[in-house]
Amino acid sequence: MVLVIVLGLLSIAYGSTFIALGDVLNALAHFAGLSDLATTVPIERIIVDLRLPRAILGLCVGAGLGIIGAMLQTVTRNDLADPFLFGLSSGAAAGAVSVISLFGDRFGVWTLPIAAFSGGMLAAIIVLLLVRRVQGQGPERMILAGLAVSFIFTALANYMVFSGDQRAAHSVLFWTLGGLGIARWDNLPLALIGLASILVFALYNHRNLDAFLAGENTAESLGVRVNRTRNIVFIVCAFSTAIFVSVSGVIGFVGLMIPHIARRFSGQLHAGLIVTCALFGSILLLSSDLVARLLLAPQELPIGVVTSSIGAFFVVTLLLRKG
Repeated sequence: MVLVIVLGLLSIAYGSTFIALGDVLNALAHFAGLSDLATTVPIERIIVDLRLPRAILGLCVGAGLGIIGAMLQTVTRNDLADPFLFGLSSGAAAGAVSVISLFGDRFGVWTLPIAAFSGGMLAAIIVLLLVRRVQGQGPERMILAGLAVSFIFTALANYMVFSGDQRAAHSVLFWTLGGLGIARWDNLPLALIGLASILVFALYNHRNLDAFLAGENTAESLGVRVNRTRNIVFIVCAFSTAIFVSVSGVIGFVGLMIPHIARRFSGQLHAGLIVTCALFGSILLLSSDLVARLLLAPQELPIGVVTSSIGAFFVVTLLLRKG
């Protein structure tokens, strides 16, 4: 938690213009009503209106994606499960791309979040319908259905990029690789709703999730309705993922990496694992955002480039260790 706070302060201090930590603390104290000593107006506006919402958004999205990855890996018993694997991120990205490339801002500033959320939920519904159409509803079928839906929505997004307004290609690229640049006070409640939904659900159902660790037959004997629980977990994860993508774009590999790292500190049981994933997810995304802003400063690198680079190295390490 100390590291989360430190990274949050550094995220506010660093950017295209460096702001001394003393000024950051003064501005935050003044904003919270804890001090009458104010910094200059331009600096305080940068801190309070731009960088503080960005840091809070990074904390919410990182924590939420970490929890989502842990839950999906548990109910599917797949170490590589994350929102990417089930088409949730691809569906939300396709919804956002449709607005950027084809339809435009029909509903003002909320058009993009609404389209991304709708795309993510549509992908989740299609996956569940595909699973219900085949014999049995095991995790393998859900993974295969998710991969198919992911490829479909990725192809659809690529088609819309090339058939739509070519001038929007840069915006589409940045959106599909993720970033925290659209963080504002008015869209932060969306991210908080996404985090609260997945966090409360995971902690409330931590014993049912623990039962999955012993296998599906044992979980059934303990009174857990395995298929029903798996589907509910998938729907809640889809809901939160769609919200996160609607405010930050597609940020890959966070949900895949964080549960593996967190288990080394918290163990397998979910009461501790969920909280640890939330903290570690926040740390990863805040630090990745710092790297994304400083590596090519003053130009901002999409945060997905950073997390994907770390994720590729992590997966290779994971494979070598298991080999």
